Amino acid sequence: MSELPPLGFIGAGKMATALIRGLLDAKYAAADHMIASDVLATARDRLHQETGVRVTASNGAVLEHSRVVILAVKPQTVPQVLAEIRPLVRAEHVLISVAAGVTLRQLQQGLGTEARLVRVMPNTPCLVGAGACAYSLGPTATAQDGQLVERIFGAVGTVCQLDEWLLDAVTGLSGSGPAYVALVIEALADGGVRVGLPRDIAYQLAVQTVLGAAKMIQQTHMMPATLKDMVASPGGTTIAGLHALERHGVRAAFMDAVQAATQRAQELARAPDH
Repeated sequence: MSELPPLGFIGAGKMATALIRGLLDAKYAAADHMIASDVLATARDRLHQETGVRVTASNGAVLEHSRVVILAVKPQTVPQVLAEIRPLVRAEHVLISVAAGVTLRQLQQGLGTEARLVRVMPNTPCLVGAGACAYSLGPTATAQDGQLVERIFGAVGTVCQLDEWLLDAVTGLSGSGPAYVALVIEALADGGVRVGLPRDIAYQLAVQTVLGAAKMIQQTHMMPATLKDMVASPGGTTIAGLHALERHGVRAAFMDAVQAATQRAQELARAPDH
């Protein structure tokens, strides 16, 4: 087993659980190599029962027993947690935040300019090992710290490095994107029902169609337009459907959705109480 340095999680919710499961499945870390804290006993107990990792009510214990610490708490809780752990942060610690909208500058303000910080924007499919994550390194983080992040988050999906100013765009695309895809699946299934398919069959076919198309594009590295052209034969059913989608501006609607979500992420980041 090629293990990571001792790992700690502040917060034992869904994202921490997903990461721990991914690391265990990938054999990047053993259960006794990780520790997690949470203020809720129910969250601690559930995480321990599901993964076998050590749990504690003390954030300080996480810092004491870990070299890499993942901050996986709600954004509004971050300032309080940073103030608590700041005296405990040592030079060897790498702190990785998955708190939405909390900037590297805010993390520095809470932990000091010497702290090795990384900000990660994950998305909900991390919970099933199919996440799309992006990260940005803080000023004092090293290339090796980035490699650590890629191993950790690579265990639950794909991960890429970007400048921090682009993370709002990541929020608008892959952060909010699962909701857009869910809407597509729902609409496809409704279309199937409209033309006579039973609801359960329409849903099953819609889900598998989206999954299969995405897998084809991912595994063959073809451009989406190539798959579209493969399916759309001259004068056939698919080109008729594509024409209907173009007539209703579906392509522009998705582009507008990504832009609107990105702008909203920027607004939230500027909010004084964020």
